[in-house]
Amino acid sequence: MKNCLLICSFLFLLFSGSLLAQDKAHPSYVRWGELPPLPGTPGLAGCFAGVSNGTLLVGGGANFPDGGTPWTGSNKTWQDKVYALETATGSWKEAGKLPRPLAYGVSVTWKGGLICVGGSDANNHYADVFLLQYTNGRVQTTPLPALPKPLANACGVLIGDVIYIAGGTASPAATAAELVCWSLDLSKGVAGAQWTILPGWPGPARMLAVAGTLDGAFYLMSGVELVKGAGDSVAHRVFLKDAYRYTPAKGWAKVADLPEPVAAAPSPAYTSGQSHLLVFGGDHGRYFEQNAILKEKHPGFSDKVWAYNNITDVWTAIDTILTHKEADAAQQPNNSVWAPVTTPSVLWNGSVVFPSGEVRPAVRTPRVLMATPIQPAGAFHVLDWIIVGIYFLLVIGISVIVSRKMESSTNDFFLGGGKIPWWAAGLSIFGSKLSALTFIAIPAKAYATDWVYLLNNIMIVAVAPLIVYFYLPYFRKMQLTSVYEYLRIRFNQRVKLLGSLTFVLFQVSRLGIVIYLPALVLSAVTGINIFVCIIGITVITTAYSVSGGIEAVVWTEVMQVVVLLGGALIALIFMANSLPGGFGQLFTEAAENNKFRMAIMHGRITEPVLWVVLVGGFLTQLVTYSSDQVVVQRYLTTPTEKEARKSIYTNALLVIPASLIFFCVGTALWVFFKHNPAALNPNGRIDDVFPWYISNQLPSGLAGLVIAGLFAATMSTISSSMNSIATVVTTDFYQYLKPASTDRQRFAFARRTTVVLGVLGFFIAVYMVYLSNASIWDQYLKIIGLFGGCLAGMFVAGIFFPRINSVGIFIGFIVSAICLFFVQAANIVSFFLYPAVAVLMCVLVGYLSSLIWKEKG
Repeated sequence: MKNCLLICSFLFLLFSGSLLAQDKAHPSYVRWGELPPLPGTPGLAGCFAGVSNGTLLVGGGANFPDGGTPWTGSNKTWQDKVYALETATGSWKEAGKLPRPLAYGVSVTWKGGLICVGGSDANNHYADVFLLQYTNGRVQTTPLPALPKPLANACGVLIGDVIYIAGGTASPAATAAELVCWSLDLSKGVAGAQWTILPGWPGPARMLAVAGTLDGAFYLMSGVELVKGAGDSVAHRVFLKDAYRYTPAKGWAKVADLPEPVAAAPSPAYTSGQSHLLVFGGDHGRYFEQNAILKEKHPGFSDKVWAYNNITDVWTAIDTILTHKEADAAQQPNNSVWAPVTTPSVLWNGSVVFPSGEVRPAVRTPRVLMATPIQPAGAFHVLDWIIVGIYFLLVIGISVIVSRKMESSTNDFFLGGGKIPWWAAGLSIFGSKLSALTFIAIPAKAYATDWVYLLNNIMIVAVAPLIVYFYLPYFRKMQLTSVYEYLRIRFNQRVKLLGSLTFVLFQVSRLGIVIYLPALVLSAVTGINIFVCIIGITVITTAYSVSGGIEAVVWTEVMQVVVLLGGALIALIFMANSLPGGFGQLFTEAAENNKFRMAIMHGRITEPVLWVVLVGGFLTQLVTYSSDQVVVQRYLTTPTEKEARKSIYTNALLVIPASLIFFCVGTALWVFFKHNPAALNPNGRIDDVFPWYISNQLPSGLAGLVIAGLFAATMSTISSSMNSIATVVTTDFYQYLKPASTDRQRFAFARRTTVVLGVLGFFIAVYMVYLSNASIWDQYLKIIGLFGGCLAGMFVAGIFFPRINSVGIFIGFIVSAICLFFVQAANIVSFFLYPAVAVLMCVLVGYLSSLIWKEKG
């Protein structure tokens, strides 16, 4: 009863929070602001800008010092001063000078310094490259390898330690732009570095293009082509909107054209999230031929923020640049805020800075604009929370009913008294393995790529007969509670403890992950504080796991599977119906773009080629269904072995339609966002794509149902892990250390252990919130996860190789784990083959070691 009151209190808190958050206006993807304006100048065009030792540097550039224009008789002047801004609330100060007055080069921030590449003055273009470093209030200059030839009005970007430069002009009098692409690898330092000439892109030569980088590739976008016809005295500008991608291993490829030219837009483009490039403004060229006529009446350059998605290959306008035109904007342009061009973009303290720039032909601004990417919350409404609340009440109801019937015994707590029906056990196996990460990750994978990973999922169909005929009889005949007890019977106590400890370490580590990541997504799409989400998930799941044991876990998982699959299927139908051509359009467009590819026939062993996926998928499923206590424990909850067999086949057959649904959802997301690119959050991760769609596109009520499915997937994984860890800790460690303990004492210990696990999972998840980066934990889990294959190898050895003894298998486990660690570090095989390497090494080394070290009779 206390547990129920605690859960209901949390539901009230959650619902109240949703009422407060529901009427918020949908925020922008970018928050705009201004830094202090540049001092003592009407502004600069073509300046250099970057960051050195945390300080923003702006140097060089060209302007009309008296604030005039060419048509008022003013002359353009090139500058050499370098300004420094140490903090966003501080003041600019002069920090030194460039080697010469210089403008219209390429700026690159690299290892605490600003690299200035090329540029020009009134008379020449230059090949000079140098590094500016800010130390003790002054800049120091270090020369770097010069360009192969002089270049200005080019674009460039840094990818890792490699600088890429493309386009530009070779001299002030040039009548054609350059079709050149060069790279400079600084990974080994400045000494000995040389520029490498790369192939040119398959399009017109250009200047004033925009560079960008995404997923390790170099992007070249828009720009201006110079064309001189027969009899022309000067070259004419042709504004381009084509774009290209250069990948070192594959060369150049054309990508989608921009909706309009963005010549001279701040460069490089901002890399947003995991799959977007943002281009801010630019000159579309519609007024270029009228510049001399319009003069002060020129309306300025584009204020659109363009987003490119490299997954759907689509451009869309997602925002506008901060602008504000005063009544005297024509006569006093610096009183207004304009969208700038011919200025670098600089990433500084998490914001994109646009220092100065040209805002009208021949007019500069001293203003420094700043754009800060923001993560908007999803739109979740009262009806959605009512649906989620009903789901929670169903979970509570199941827990209450089961807890009233459960006896205070470990048999009931761990095995449900052996009275779970086969179909419920089968659904529970399925639910325990389909985590919230899978609910999120499978659609995201299909959205970003294709269906190559589908075969990995459905290999359980091939593994199920092996489990039924070779493993299940052993587990049932020995009347096991912990599957690792088999290792004691087959080998010895030491081997069993090694297996049990491996399982516990992996599951406890994973527990924090499966609480944190779904809570992160739920917080993002609902607007509820992430700590409230973590507390809610942990409290409710721990409460019903403690009160009802494995039987409550199984029956809630049955309901959760229905909610989970139902929610995903509804989302799929809704996505298809939102397209004019329905499912026909969905499948046709996906097929035309190879989104249904299921096999890669040729490739390296490090890639997911067909045989790698089949072998790896088979052994991955074998690892899970033969040695994972979470799964095997369900085999033992049914009354008979025959019903256990049915439960295994039920799960295997259910995986097929479930996998098809989730892969179809991912493909449908790709088609939907290809037609609705502005509906996608450019600042989000790829893994957020399905939850983002749920919270922003599904009608109120349906969104709640699908989010309930996400809760269901999360809670089924957590509850399964908690109960299984408690089972292993109680039977393999507590009972071993206290053999005289009664069953009632072990039952009480198991319940306390479940509570401790809930608290431990909560603190790990909270720690990860403050860590703000899951990559360290991902690596840690990957290392721990390596032992899963080795653990399966112990069972393979025990069942199929009677000559392998306890000494041999212990050595085999350790050696295979070490070998697999180095195989992973060297990246010499696909991760699909890690289980194959682990099982093979464990069995092989175990067999050879058993021949050398005979067990004492």
